[in-house]
Amino acid sequence: MKIESINSLLEIHIEEMETWTKRPYKNNFFEIVYVEEGTGRQCINEHQFEYNKGNIFFLPPLDCHSFDILTPSKFYFIKFTDHFFLNKEDSLSYQIWFDKISYVIANYNKVPGDIISTEQERQFIINNIKMIHKEYLCSDSYSDAIITGAIASILNILARSIEKKYVDKANETDKRLGEIIRYINTHITDSEKLRLQNLADKFNISKSYFSEYFKKQAGISLINYILKSKLKIVETKILHTDLSLKEIAWQLNFTDSSHLARSFKKEYGMTIKEFKNRGNSCCS
Repeated sequence: MKIESINSLLEIHIEEMETWTKRPYKNNFFEIVYVEEGTGRQCINEHQFEYNKGNIFFLPPLDCHSFDILTPSKFYFIKFTDHFFLNKEDSLSYQIWFDKISYVIANYNKVPGDIISTEQERQFIINNIKMIHKEYLCSDSYSDAIITGAIASILNILARSIEKKYVDKANETDKRLGEIIRYINTHITDSEKLRLQNLADKFNISKSYFSEYFKKQAGISLINYILKSKLKIVETKILHTDLSLKEIAWQLNFTDSSHLARSFKKEYGMTIKEFKNRGNSCCS
């Protein structure tokens, strides 16, 4: 195994193995796995997914991972830390980056397994993964910018793939509902765009009927759907940033930190502090 690490921002592992001898492990932040060769099963929190040559998996933080290898396999592991996103001089750039990865993490559990939508996107991500590895090996004055661009491309494709698969699922019930959900997820931090009147106008549904329509089709009220989506992003910010509760509340348009704390406890049955400190069990 070879590991390249630059300032502890990310690690790149290339591993070839016939059997998995390691204990199940958890990521502090998140990891991308590309299977270049081999077949087997991936375990995520007691759930198993078959893997084959060409599969790409997104491994969220604190989920537990291991592999059951059936044929000799070669993996690329790209393990990120939150320091990669915290280490940007431009705070606005950081906010955009972290909101992107928060969105991916918050929604991944809706569509686990290989999430790439098209073979064109798959090949694009594979090429970018190999480029990241190559740049870390040679590491010159251009490498940081090249790697940053490659990671941005991967994150955007992951976000689009996750959104598309989740929206497609909603489309099975009602095509318009899928578009509404896509719009809400894309603008989850913009309270003005999520106002009932704006949503009704955007999708040509009367304001008086919109909430009833959404609950009937989605099986959850509009207010609760927006709240749950925000709280999934709150989880990520709590675990992986040094932002104060006041700052998180402001970013996600809660009235104040007390409002956020009350909403969180009502939804999760525990305080934010308890959530942050709790231990997570690992699959065996």
